[in-house]
Amino acid sequence: MLKIAVFVSGRGSNFQAVLNEINSRGLNAEIKYLISDKLNCGAIEIAKENGIKVFSVSEIIKENFIDYTELIKNFTESKIELIVLAGFLKKIPDQLIEKFENRIINIHPALLPSFGGKGMYGMNVHKAVFETSAKVSGATIHFVDKVYDNGKIIYQKCVDISEVNSPEEIAEKILKIEHEILPFVIKKFSENKISFEKNRVIIQQ
Repeated sequence: MLKIAVFVSGRGSNFQAVLNEINSRGLNAEIKYLISDKLNCGAIEIAKENGIKVFSVSEIIKENFIDYTELIKNFTESKIELIVLAGFLKKIPDQLIEKFENRIINIHPALLPSFGGKGMYGMNVHKAVFETSAKVSGATIHFVDKVYDNGKIIYQKCVDISEVNSPEEIAEKILKIEHEILPFVIKKFSENKISFEKNRVIIQQ
């Protein structure tokens, strides 16, 4: 069983999608921890309702928060195998990336390498896509490295946005895709079906 830690800053709809797949026995995994940069958000409530341990994390010392050194200690002791960023708005510090190299993935609401980088999250992404008059958008799951939205792409799915009238319509279409592909990719990790070949990420069927 794949042991996972999920990082979220907001309502947690992708977190919920992964939980649903686990609960339906479609995914042989366990979410050990829910990590947030906040003390209260929708994802934390979901975690508490499902008996998942919650940590609020900060790079600076704050009341009721733990730091990344303590978080890494917990992950190591619990033998966390995969870290999933599902709408986490803070940059992951280098020490965590170094400790869990090629074991941290992020879901991004556009087709990287376009519309990525610092500040490109949530509705900011969809507004940028809309304003370019792009006809296709999508979602990307990629490995996390030390640069925003720069790691190797694991999986992408596209959607036609040629007839949308607002960034909000794009957001709605992309969220549906995110809820499909995140559990799919995690399942491939649980089955050891993701590998590197010739510097490219390969997903076995």
